[in-house]
Amino acid sequence: QVQLVESGGGVVQAGGSLRLSCAPSGRTFCNCAMGWFRQAPGKEREFVTAISWSGGNTYYADSVKGRFTISRDNAKNTVYLQMNSLKPEDTAVYFCAASRSDYGLGYPGAYEYWGQGTQVTVSS
Repeated sequence: QVQLVESGGGVVQAGGSLRLSCAPSGRTFCNCAMGWFRQAPGKEREFVTAISWSGGNTYYADSVKGRFTISRDNAKNTVYLQMNSLKPEDTAVYFCAASRSDYGLGYPGAYEYWGQGTQVTVSS
């Protein structure tokens, strides 16, 4: 069983930056594609970005293209989400997730493992 732990959330002013990290809690980890989703109060969980196991393919929601960057360091079993030019509408709990497949990464159902989430608050 893979357990994921996110870190790096916090409060930032609009226009600022944050970097989120996601790593498994134990030494065991799968050769998984990784994704980030977010959920704002009263809204459904939405796709933010994903990266294939090799790191060769990345995918972004239109709302974050050009502002967010996903990357991974497989030697450290860590995935990163660099968020720049943050906007108040980016405020949400951010979840990382792992999928044993490289297909359908824009959909929560494609992921077998999830973290508990980290809060990101962007003040105006």
